[in-house]
Amino acid sequence: MGLKNTADRYGSLSIAMHWLMLLLIIAVYAAIECREFFPKGSDPRNAFKAWHFSLGLSVFCLVWLRLLLKLIQVSPRIVPTPESWQLKLAKVLHLALYLLMFVMPVLGWLVLSGEGKDILFFGLSLPPLIAENKEVAGIFKEIHEIFGITGYVLIAIHAVAALVHHYVLKDNTLLRILPGKH
Repeated sequence: MGLKNTADRYGSLSIAMHWLMLLLIIAVYAAIECREFFPKGSDPRNAFKAWHFSLGLSVFCLVWLRLLLKLIQVSPRIVPTPESWQLKLAKVLHLALYLLMFVMPVLGWLVLSGEGKDILFFGLSLPPLIAENKEVAGIFKEIHEIFGITGYVLIAIHAVAALVHHYVLKDNTLLRILPGKH
């Protein structure tokens, strides 16, 4: 399998980016959920929050590369071709997932900025995006949390759709993105 996509299959670079993004997103969600096991202000809780932010910003950085790959490469065809409504729905879902990968890290950055907290990306200090304002930070935090819940739903729909395509519709949607030869 080559690096670039073909008309029949995603290339190894696209496949690696897809699964790396999934692992990063799982880690982002796991970090923020695991913080709940520790008391507020504790070192482990703060460490999980720091990992949540750094991993989230990693998603933000890598999604630009992912989008570039999507724009400059061909998308492999689905065989047999799905109904047009399925293709449109898939485009909407993918757009929503990409928006989530762009917007969520920025919202998190805005929350930390508004709270007047240090903004660290794996130890590197980043500038605040807005001046300290707890009220505005609270609004961004609510939006961030709503989008976070939405992310769980979108990811679940994406995974279920891939399984439906594979096991019910019996097309090559899932096989195109799996590592290895098929």
